[in-house]
Amino acid sequence: MKNKPKLLDRKSVHIYNCVFGKDVVIHGNVQLTNCEIGDGVHIFSGCEIYDSMIGSGSTVKCSIIEKSIIGKNNQIGPFTHLRPNSKTCDNVKLGNFVEVKNSILHDGVKANHLAYIGDCEIGENTNIGCGAIFVNYNGKIKQKCKVGKNCFIGSNVNVIAPIEIADGSYICAGTTITEDTKPDDFVIGRVVPSVKPERAKKYRKEN
Repeated sequence: MKNKPKLLDRKSVHIYNCVFGKDVVIHGNVQLTNCEIGDGVHIFSGCEIYDSMIGSGSTVKCSIIEKSIIGKNNQIGPFTHLRPNSKTCDNVKLGNFVEVKNSILHDGVKANHLAYIGDCEIGENTNIGCGAIFVNYNGKIKQKCKVGKNCFIGSNVNVIAPIEIADGSYICAGTTITEDTKPDDFVIGRVVPSVKPERAKKYRKEN
């Protein structure tokens, strides 16, 4: 290795066929195989990274990355899973229990927790809320979604492929979206709740 990383627990770190930049720090219980790791990368415990590139200044915490490319100054994890053919550009943040597959996330995209991003292209500075799902499989074929720049995808939104969400669109929490949007559209699709006063008491007694 031309540049040797700083290994905080040599006995529990497994490295095979990797190239490192300068000032890389690797904690214990990490496995790296066929990787290129940029300058100043910090890899915390519990990571498994295979056949991937990690850009300079990025941090990876307790995550799995397979056959993917991570840009510069990314924050990945904890408990993020990047499946094959995923690419993040610069300043992307992916957090707890976010899964990405066969997708491109452009600069500044954020998905902090509990989201599935499959077969997508997500534009710059778009925020993806908790529980958002890009529904790419209809039982027969997988289809793609495209999301523009500066969009807001609210919590528990279902984006049904194939679909294109235009720049600046705001998709409200709880919406299932099935049609393309135009720039700066505000989309809300919620069922109006039916309230039965005091019915809960009767229901509890019956059960």
